[in-house]
Amino acid sequence: MSAKAETKDITEDIKAVVELMDSVIADNSVPRNIRAAVDEARGKIESSEEKGVSITTAIYRLDDISNDINMPSHTRTEIWGIISELEALKEKLK
Repeated sequence: MSAKAETKDITEDIKAVVELMDSVIADNSVPRNIRAAVDEARGKIESSEEKGVSITTAIYRLDDISNDINMPSHTRTEIWGIISELEALKEKLK
């Protein structure tokens, strides 16, 4: 696979993860601090040129909030899914 095709695949995967994050951010049943943390993580993976570092930062941020006692259980499951997708993306970048 060429580097250009691989970059396109990574970009598509990032877009898919961002869509998952957007659904959490748009959910008004999710506490504001959790939506803000997801938005912060989304900003990290969208804006940085160094994708490996930004994905790792986003994973740590999401992992921190995944233990929030105020988080609805369905949101926690979504956050874990997003973390899994980001970890898979990180592996692709290696």
